[in-house]
Parts: sequence; C-alpha cells; structure tokens
Amino acid sequence: MTLSCFELGETMLSVNEAMTALMTLVTRTTGSESVPLEKAHGRRLAADVTAPINVPQQTNAAMDGVALAWPDTRDTRWSVAGEAFAGQAFAGPVPAGQCVRITTGAPLPEGTDTVIMREQLDEQADHVTINAPERIKRGQHIRQAGEDIRAGSVALAAGTRLDAAAMGLIASLGYAEVSVTARARVAIFSTGNEVTAPGKALPPSAIYDANRFTLTGLLTEQGAEVIDIGILPDDPNAIQQALEDAARQSDLVITSGGVSVGQADFTRQALQSMGQLAFWRVALRPGRPMACGLIGEQQTPFVGLPGNPVAVMVTFSQFVVPLLRALEGQAPSLPRRLTAIAETALKSRLARTDFLRGVYRCDAQGVLHVRDTGAQGSGILTSMVAANCLIELGDDQPGAQPGEAVCIQPLARWP
Repeated sequence: MTLSCFELGETMLSVNEAMTALMTLVTRTTGSESVPLEKAHGRRLAADVTAPINVPQQTNAAMDGVALAWPDTRDTRWSVAGEAFAGQAFAGPVPAGQCVRITTGAPLPEGTDTVIMREQLDEQADHVTINAPERIKRGQHIRQAGEDIRAGSVALAAGTRLDAAAMGLIASLGYAEVSVTARARVAIFSTGNEVTAPGKALPPSAIYDANRFTLTGLLTEQGAEVIDIGILPDDPNAIQQALEDAARQSDLVITSGGVSVGQADFTRQALQSMGQLAFWRVALRPGRPMACGLIGEQQTPFVGLPGNPVAVMVTFSQFVVPLLRALEGQAPSLPRRLTAIAETALKSRLARTDFLRGVYRCDAQGVLHVRDTGAQGSGILTSMVAANCLIELGDDQPGAQPGEAVCIQPLARWP
C-alpha cells in the first residue's frame, strides 16, 4: 500500500501511517539563516557546531588553593613561590618543593600536577602547611584542557533545538552568530459564522474562537512564525481567497473545522477548486474529521484539523509537529513516550488509538502512575488544562484496568 496522501482514498489509516502519509506533502524546506546568538533561543541548528578551541582551553584549577607537584613523601610544609589567578597565569615553572597559590579557573603552572583546596591548608604569608596529606591524590582538583570539548569535534549536531544550555555551550566556543533553520511560516484561520473573536459580544448560538489561540500557542512552542488570518465566514469565495493568499506567504496552512461533509463546510469546496485535496480516515479518537492537501501553484501543504479544541491539540501533537520537523529539513520523530501504571479504569476500543487526557506522578520508588482527568469529551478544554500527559491506548488495546501498564506522552508544561 502506498502512503501518498493523494492515493489513499477511503483507506482507514493507523496513527503512524497517517503521519507517514502527511510527510509526502513536504517538497521543500524552509532553508537556513544566520542569526546573532542572543536571538537563537528555540531555533534549530542548520549545521553542526564544531569546536575551534579546546574547552577548557588550558589545563586549570578546579578549586581555590595551592598548585604543586605532589611527591611520594607527602611533605606537609611548602613555601609559596607566587600566585596564579584566572586570566593571569604564573610565569615560568614552579621550583621543586614549592607551591603557587591558585584560584579556580587559573591555568595550572608548569611543573605542577595537583591542586590542594584551601580548606585543607594552614596558610601563612610565605608558606602553607597541608593537613591530612594521606587524603591527597596526585592529579586531584584539575580540569584538563579539552576535558569538556576537544578542538575540531562536533559540539552540537545539526538539528539540535537551542535551549539555554546549548546557547551557553556555543558562547563558550566564541561564536557570536549561529546558522539556524528559517522559521516555518504557518498561516492559520478559523471558519464558521458561529465563531466569534474573544472580546466581542457573543451572539446566541455562537462560540468564542479558542482554536486559533490554541494553535498560536502550539506553533510558537515549536518555533514557528504564525500568520494569523483571523475568522472567515461560511463563504466559499472568501475562504478560497484566504487560502490563495495564505499559500503565497506561508510554508504551511492550517485550519480548524470546516473540512467535513456538512452543508456549511466550505473549506473543502474551496480546496478542491484550487489544489489537491486528500481526506484521511484515521483510526484515532479524538481527531476526526481531518484533511490534507496542496494549495495553489506554490503547492503549499495544507492540514485541516478537526473543529473540537481537544481534537486540535491531539492531532497537532501527532501530525503537525512531525510535519514542522520535515519543513525544517529534519527526519520526523515519534512523540516522547513513557510507561506508567494506570490508577483508574481507561476506556478504549480495538482497532482505534485513543488518546485520553491524564495526570501522571512519580511515587517514592520512582514508578510512574497515571489517572485520567475525568470526562473525555473532545470539547472539554479544561481537561487539557488539567492534564500533563496524553494516555495512548493503541489500536490493539481494549482499554486498561487499574494496575496495568500504559503508554503516556508527556505534555510540555511550564512550572
């Protein structure tokens, strides 16, 4: 069976098959750009970062104290030949039988091999006395040159998402700029005469637009640049014009709602008139109806997500995140998965993957446990706010009972 989106017809796909099919929409990537390091947080490396120097550059002291050549005789009294500070090395070799006062990070003086911390010394103006010399080991409290990173080695691989630690590592190598993949530009809009923007009066039978803001947050977390087109009415001409404009200025177009076979679902009609449209039948809950395709001469990928807010978040994590990786030139990867013990009975159905909202915790023995958040309707957005994971019940599981092991996908949450 081919996994091209446009050849699947009404085939019922598993979650993994649907993700693989979606990848066939990507025919070009976002490219790369060079940015100042201070603006690189959250960006993805476009090329390996290779170390031009050793880190640390020189063998240095890991403690404040004295540096000396530790003898087998374990002498306790040492005369002081001078001082070494971080950024100010001791000049020349240290005479035999003498030591140098040294601070953390200072280059290890020539002729020394050991650092003894100040807490183990009785210090006088011209000499020090070492306490408990039997506890000293030759070579202690020293950081070797290149101990962290060797010059010429790959410090960070292409594709790495830059967090605070990675930015610090790049800075330690002396780079002021870094090559990163260009942000994926993602156009989003909501559809429906009943959808109302927050801040406006809510007419009878209308709903506030939650999905567009949910998508904005999800896309921002993935490092994408959001192009917010707003709310479109149930008007085929307006929707078609919006899709044409979105396709020209974006790398990906995402809508929520309006892709089913209902009489007022005009997104489907507009797509069919201006590009290629493929519908998925994916064996998951929540997550239907969904659609994918290519728009206009640019062949811009399109994903039509369901209208219910929880279904939007679930399908985003399973399908859109891998698609964004592909746009950035990265191989798609499966969501992070952990194993936890169910604390509540979990309902599912064979031949369908169910994603339940859950809360996991770690007990005193380090074992993960998980419970569901209660009612699992795909419109209950409060259940996603309460959740810190999705409980994934595969298509071969008819549910789970308390005490059984289940798969969970942790959700990113700020503390």
